[in-house]
Order: sequence, then structure tokens, then C-alpha cells
Amino acid sequence: MKDGQLTPDEAAVRALAVAYCEGIHHAQAAIFEDMCHERFLMTAADGVGGVQFWDKAAYLARVSGRAPFAGDPSYEILGIDVAGGEIARVHLWVDVPPRRFEDHLGFVKIGGDWKLITKVFRTLDGPALAEAT
Repeated sequence: MKDGQLTPDEAAVRALAVAYCEGIHHAQAAIFEDMCHERFLMTAADGVGGVQFWDKAAYLARVSGRAPFAGDPSYEILGIDVAGGEIARVHLWVDVPPRRFEDHLGFVKIGGDWKLITKVFRTLDGPALAEAT
């Protein structure tokens, strides 16, 4: 980003980050079906030196297995980095009541489309996550 102007790739990745946050809030698994690469992997740092993992199918089940949250989505995109027009990272926080998560999203550009390939996150506020199944 130069002089406050987003490049086309930065704008595309930012739009995906917004759709990601709103999709989580509204429990719209279909958004992630398209956004996530088939080899998508989600990793949670548990705050005590451990990690939990979910693949795409498990993540879609988590999103579709709950009701949408009331009110407007609550999130902030803290940073976007695009390198070489082929990889990108988004740093954000998003509220998923009763928690606030800090996420680092990794995207790859495949065939002209940006795909979410990895999500690494931690709980900023709220109860610990239940063990992954």
C-alpha cells in the first residue's frame, strides 16, 4: 500500500478479509466453502504452549453448526501484506462471542483467484477453546 491507496491485489485480499469476518458473524459456511483452498488448515495456539488443528471440512462444520450472532459484526483489519502478487497475509481481530480472536490469515493466488490456505489464531479475550474433534 502506497500513500493510502490499495493495490488491486490488496483490495481483493481486504475484501476477502471483510467477507471472512462477516461470514463468521453470520455463520455463512458457504462463504468459506468458496474462499478456502481444499488444503486449508486452521491452527489455534492455546496460550499454554499447545496447538489445535482443523481442516477445511472441520472448519465448515464449526461455522455451520451454530446460529448467527445478533447485531453487527465486530472486527478490525490490522494489516495486509501482499508479496509478488501471489501470496498475502492479513492480520485482524474478530469477535466470536464470547471470545475475541486474533487471526493471521494466509492467502495464495491460484489461477487469478485468492484462496485462504491457512489461519493461525489465538484467543485474545474469553474462555479457552474446547478441544478440537
